[in-house]
Amino acid sequence: MVRNKLLKGAAGAILASALLFGGITAAGAQTIKLGASAPKTGPLAAGSEVTHWPAVRLWVADVNARGGIDVGGTRMPVELIEYDDRTSGEEAIKNIQRLATVDKVDFIVAPYSTGLNIATAPLIAQYGYPQLAATAVGDGFEALAAKWPNSFWLLGSSKAFAEDVVGVLVDLRDKGEIGNKVAVVNVADAFGIELMAAGKPALEAAGFDIVYESSYPLEQQDFAPIIQAAQAAGPDAFIGFSYPTDTFGLTAQAKIADLDVGAFYVGVATAFPAYLGANGDAAEGVLGAGGINPDAAGMPEWRARHKQVTGADADYWASAMTYASLEMLEQAITAAGSLDKAAVIDKLKTMNFSTVMGEMNLAGNVNQKFWTVGQWQNGVFQGVGAEGFDDVKEPVAKAGWGG
Repeated sequence: MVRNKLLKGAAGAILASALLFGGITAAGAQTIKLGASAPKTGPLAAGSEVTHWPAVRLWVADVNARGGIDVGGTRMPVELIEYDDRTSGEEAIKNIQRLATVDKVDFIVAPYSTGLNIATAPLIAQYGYPQLAATAVGDGFEALAAKWPNSFWLLGSSKAFAEDVVGVLVDLRDKGEIGNKVAVVNVADAFGIELMAAGKPALEAAGFDIVYESSYPLEQQDFAPIIQAAQAAGPDAFIGFSYPTDTFGLTAQAKIADLDVGAFYVGVATAFPAYLGANGDAAEGVLGAGGINPDAAGMPEWRARHKQVTGADADYWASAMTYASLEMLEQAITAAGSLDKAAVIDKLKTMNFSTVMGEMNLAGNVNQKFWTVGQWQNGVFQGVGAEGFDDVKEPVAKAGWGG
């Protein structure tokens, strides 16, 4: 477990500058304590270290560089307290309890991933914190929001993600670029299970023939048997509802096998810059979860600042949504004029927000504006499927694995 007051590295330099020149006195400033628990080790650590932690640290650096959050006319800098949940729901619950009862933080950043958000939601509700789940994809969020009115679900529904993937395949089929045969696999975690449950009927309703399907555990290491079995079924398209480790593993084996499909989709981490780095020309045409419009107003500048402050490139999906969730929190705190959690939750329910993702609101505690499908095109992961956005790009067929 690590306590991080953001006084190290590039982000620390920005805060130090704000303390010296922004009119804040380090000794006398009252801080807002922000707690965060997410994977730094375990199967989801790779994804969390790309999507979650850098975006959180960037937001803290940005807030402190401008003197802190306006709370009733007083600028209050943010102190970040970090814990590693080790990709364990049990550990995440312990961390949340420690943040609430020992550290006595003012607010908590929602955990990383669908499963960890759902696992910790009852405890976060018990302590009355707003939960802005920026990395959870699933169905039934309306029911969860009714059960835990402090919770807000931002990244989208499994049904929308799965149906939009199928919609992309339909577009490619209508253009004569793929046929009807599809292989579909999923990781046996909340994310993959729900997407498979939504994806199969959507594929069948669209007239696709599922020629191969399989599920595998989160700890799966060897993906050769899965790709070999899928290849033997002769699919025209491959869908993998996968998490980061398996996204890379499935792709690596597809390249080795030279899997001949006109559409290749894998899930979380396809949007990571490291995916392009690992696969080079072979990434061209690969479809995956998420996406953004990288040319949208303010997005290029935000991505450049992300790189400058954190030393890492933002992904092309949930990095920006994670940052946007904290922008919403900041705007709600300022509108409430206090650190009262109930007052802030009320503002989150009723306000319109200006974010790096554009104008957003959380009516009904469930965001209805999100990206669903992206595709690597000319070295950039472009959004080709979305709900509530109209600046999507046209999908193209996968043309081999680049030699």
